[in-house]
Amino acid sequence: MRCKTMALRGLVSVFCAVTICIFLATGVARAFDVQIRGNIDDALRAQLEGGSLLVEQAAGEQAVSPQEIVSTAQADYQRLLAVLYDAGYFGAAIDIALDGREAAAIPPVNPPAAVRQAVITITPGRVFRFGRANIAPLAPDTDLPEGFASGEIAGLGVLKSAVGAGVDGWRNAGYARAALESQSLTARHSQQEINADLVLDPGRKFRFGPLDIKGESTVRRERILEIAGLPEGEVFSPEELRKSGDRLRRTGAFSSVAMVEAEGPVAGDELPVTARVADAKPRRFGFGAELATVEGITLSAFWLHRNLFGGAERLRVEGEIKGIGGETGGTDYRIETRFDRPATFNEDTGFYALTEIEQLDQVSFFSRQLTLEAGIERTASDQRSYRLGLGLRRATTRDDFGEADYTLFLVPAGATFDYRDRPLDARRGFYADVELTPFLALSGADNGLLTTADLRGYRTFGSDRNTTLALRVQLGSVAGPALNVAPADFLFYSGGGGTVRGHDFQSLGVDLGGGREVGGRSFLGFTAELRFRSSGNLGYVGFFDAGYIGAESFPDGSGEWQTGAGVGLRYATGIGPIRVDLGTATSGSDDAAAFQLYIGIGQSF
Repeated sequence: MRCKTMALRGLVSVFCAVTICIFLATGVARAFDVQIRGNIDDALRAQLEGGSLLVEQAAGEQAVSPQEIVSTAQADYQRLLAVLYDAGYFGAAIDIALDGREAAAIPPVNPPAAVRQAVITITPGRVFRFGRANIAPLAPDTDLPEGFASGEIAGLGVLKSAVGAGVDGWRNAGYARAALESQSLTARHSQQEINADLVLDPGRKFRFGPLDIKGESTVRRERILEIAGLPEGEVFSPEELRKSGDRLRRTGAFSSVAMVEAEGPVAGDELPVTARVADAKPRRFGFGAELATVEGITLSAFWLHRNLFGGAERLRVEGEIKGIGGETGGTDYRIETRFDRPATFNEDTGFYALTEIEQLDQVSFFSRQLTLEAGIERTASDQRSYRLGLGLRRATTRDDFGEADYTLFLVPAGATFDYRDRPLDARRGFYADVELTPFLALSGADNGLLTTADLRGYRTFGSDRNTTLALRVQLGSVAGPALNVAPADFLFYSGGGGTVRGHDFQSLGVDLGGGREVGGRSFLGFTAELRFRSSGNLGYVGFFDAGYIGAESFPDGSGEWQTGAGVGLRYATGIGPIRVDLGTATSGSDDAAAFQLYIGIGQSF
């Protein structure tokens, strides 16, 4: 895959145009300036800036009228006071001046003609600390916040957290109606102390009563009960109540789900629960188109039914055509039909079945295949899921070893662990997806094991928490068949946006000599990104990618490496950052163009 000079110039022109647009979008001048003054430390200043509507308004890109500024300033008194109370300052003074006039004295109906500067002056006074910090009675294993103790800063947030922890402790033990019965808060200004005495009322211990269904739904009542899986008769648990609601939402059949505990008097120890549901539109379709300089045009479409047989069964038919007019070989296409039935074996384990027809016409190989597969998927938690299937694949392939026809019996098994704080723009946590696919060759190949792994980690640091280090490791292996009899579409290549930016797509394989090249039985990929966020919507990225392809089953160093590096821009939107990356090859033998441009939605990983 080679970029011509004119194509390269076009890429750089697009990159520059996008860069200019992003800077213009983020360079809107502020309508007015806001300053926070006073003898306050950096931590308190940051809290006040985060709680101030004036600061938020001044940082926005929309023009605001003087009347709006006056109204915002007058609302800021209470907001900033709440921030100070939360930080333990109970004797503070707040002055907000708009061009020298106290905001509280300006009539909202007669605002000034313009406001150029807002000055917030804070006199915080001395911080108050807890003298007494008592809360009782507490359920066993209740975890109170560390700050709720004698001598600690007496923030209102700590008080609220202590009450919440105490109530949650009783609810987790089955006391669904636990609540705060009384509170006594006494301020001793001379000693800068707050004495807090909180009394909880646990109430009675409850078991789950029957689940009632409210709302018009075409999903059958018995299926809603099966999917929710509320453990009727067991001790009440907020966690089990949350899980039941999540199971219903996960089906996609409902536009809204609310799990509501009975509020009135309850006879006995059974607490009735009501699931209030509203159906999503049963059918949906969509389509998309993409244009890339090298890959050409991609067209895609899908049709979805969310409640096929009245039991929240999902049927999705999707198709994609790639490489139209591109330089990646020929035209690729894929047609897939997938059926999912939730809560088939138990409330957390569903059944799936799929049929896929795919053609890959790449520079280094060609394959046309039919895959039939069925299996189960288990959702263990919000972060962990597992899958196991049985499949049959029939394919015709062609590479520099020649043509081959094979039939395989597959047993795909996988696990996904997703502990990221946000999927499209992760700043902390980790992600791991591992798939093991033993295959039995019924014809045309040898038995073996296909292994893939995708591991990602994120850590954010810095005084303003605006710098994120993101790391990714990818692993691929085909064990069992020799290189010349392994299924060509199971082999690995490196190069391009998903592996090593700056290199042509699938530019690194196993060199057979004489200009012949095939995929490798092993792949190792490494990506490191340093992501910087500005105060606005703009972000910057520096990245380094490396990819290894080997003829052996597991990477042992006998194969070849390629590396690439570059810089990128990110523009934050409501659906994730717009990504623009410009990469160049730093090592490797392919004759890639000097620069490669990549544009997409969301971070690269």
